[in-house]
Amino acid sequence: MITPSLNAGLSMLQALTFFIDQGSANATFVFYDDNKPTDTTVPANEAARLVTMELPKPSFKRLKNSSIELYPTGEGTIVKTGKVAWARLYNGEGIAVMDFDCIVDMALDTVDLVMGASYDLDSIEFFPSV
Repeated sequence: MITPSLNAGLSMLQALTFFIDQGSANATFVFYDDNKPTDTTVPANEAARLVTMELPKPSFKRLKNSSIELYPTGEGTIVKTGKVAWARLYNGEGIAVMDFDCIVDMALDTVDLVMGASYDLDSIEFFPSV
């Protein structure tokens, strides 16, 4: 495995936002309550979808000392009650960008979602692997 310097890793993450914003639609974060697939080529189980939240376009907000920050998502309406297990980030073309374990990879206010309520991500930062 290649380990880039901090600055190179930040540049790579900033370039990733071009892929996230690609397409005519906005990128989305989708939360699911089932087991996370082994990789992004495995389709998500739509019956396990809890909520979809859109990112603004452009999604990139700013470069920080050790991370990049994206703009917050808009509010999404929770479509079923459940416990968030994992999330998938889709770009504006609907292509899977990356999957997240919601316990390990994210710091969420709550993982217990209730149908009909709204949910958003008010702070999104990506940190490079260095």
